[in-house]
Amino acid sequence: MFKDRAEIFVSGGKGGNGIVAFRREKYVPFGGPAGGDGGKGGDVVFIADESLNTLLDFTFQRHLRAEDGQHGKPKNQTGKTGADVIVKVPLGTQVFLKETEELLFDFVSHGQKEVVASGGKGGRGNTSFKTHRNPAPKLAENGDLGEQFDLSLELKLLADVGLVGLPNAGKSTLISVLSNARPEIASYPFTTLVPNLGLVYLDYEKSFVMADLPGLIAGASSGAGLGIKFLKHIERCRVLLHLVSMDIAENPNPYENFLLINQELENYNPELAKRPMLICATKMDVAQSDIQLKKFSIKIGDSYQIVAISAITNRGLNEVKYSLYESLEKAPKLVSPTLHKTYKLPQEEPFFEITLGADGIYEVSGQGLHKVFVRTDFTNEVAVKKFARQLRSFGIEAALKEKGVKSGDEVRIFNFLFEMQE
Repeated sequence: MFKDRAEIFVSGGKGGNGIVAFRREKYVPFGGPAGGDGGKGGDVVFIADESLNTLLDFTFQRHLRAEDGQHGKPKNQTGKTGADVIVKVPLGTQVFLKETEELLFDFVSHGQKEVVASGGKGGRGNTSFKTHRNPAPKLAENGDLGEQFDLSLELKLLADVGLVGLPNAGKSTLISVLSNARPEIASYPFTTLVPNLGLVYLDYEKSFVMADLPGLIAGASSGAGLGIKFLKHIERCRVLLHLVSMDIAENPNPYENFLLINQELENYNPELAKRPMLICATKMDVAQSDIQLKKFSIKIGDSYQIVAISAITNRGLNEVKYSLYESLEKAPKLVSPTLHKTYKLPQEEPFFEITLGADGIYEVSGQGLHKVFVRTDFTNEVAVKKFARQLRSFGIEAALKEKGVKSGDEVRIFNFLFEMQE
């Protein structure tokens, strides 16, 4: 089943917590701190695979979570790094941040590997807090949370040649005789409901990928028929092969319909009008097809190369293969810009903010403060005192006093209640 859109949630693993530990060796008094750091959380990684051509797997696996890092261990042993979640995606997959529709990654080459959600950094053990003034710290940090994103995936098939034309123009028949593709073929319109990819061989060293796309009709660029749903796949094709039926019974006005389809392509994306295009006059085995082709060729003139074919009699099949290959040799490579994940917290977002809750309790929140909060082990008295000092150094305590919060009043920090103390 072909699927070219998906929405998923990805989460990197949480970093492991650092621990408080001390050396316990015979004849070594005051051995000092020996608490190891937590391991890094695993990453969610996408790898482009040319053997895939659908996003169907994401229908059944919409939540991707990497493994958490292990906690630190005694004797200064760092916890084990969490296992990565590695997922293969088809070539042509684009990854967007769902909330802002920002393009994060574009997978255009086989084996391209990108970290979609990074795991959190492991917390520091008490060895990291050792100083001359405090040679035996009883303080350790919790690990950071991994990155979490709601993503939209969109697949734009990567093919060298894209077949376009009206329904029943013979696209499915052509790709079936030229390549290893086996699309459904029938004599009614819209037989092709999804794109089909086929590999066309000229010899052992020469080949190219051809894409059979659902037939276009008037208004396709505005959503008519299968319309815009599959037009996006044409954007990645380097050469277009426009199939025009010469069967007078089903296509009495081949030139007008040729112009119509070209206009729909241009309406969808003006760049497609500049793409190299060959014309394939199909169904040359039917009555009066030669007359139709002659009239059509006069109107086209020298603007395009026309190859007349018949899948039944094999007329022109080798010519169209080699003509396409020659066009591909001359056509420029479609190079997508190198993209890297650029999602960042808005620069203008404050480190913390204070609001009055519905129950009359002041609430403190903020992305920067949340990172400090997550790292704090509130079961450790030393860590709690450090957090209190940080609230003072960040100016949060002073800001609360300005709001009228007094000693003994409750303050909510990320859904946890604290009592204000001098």
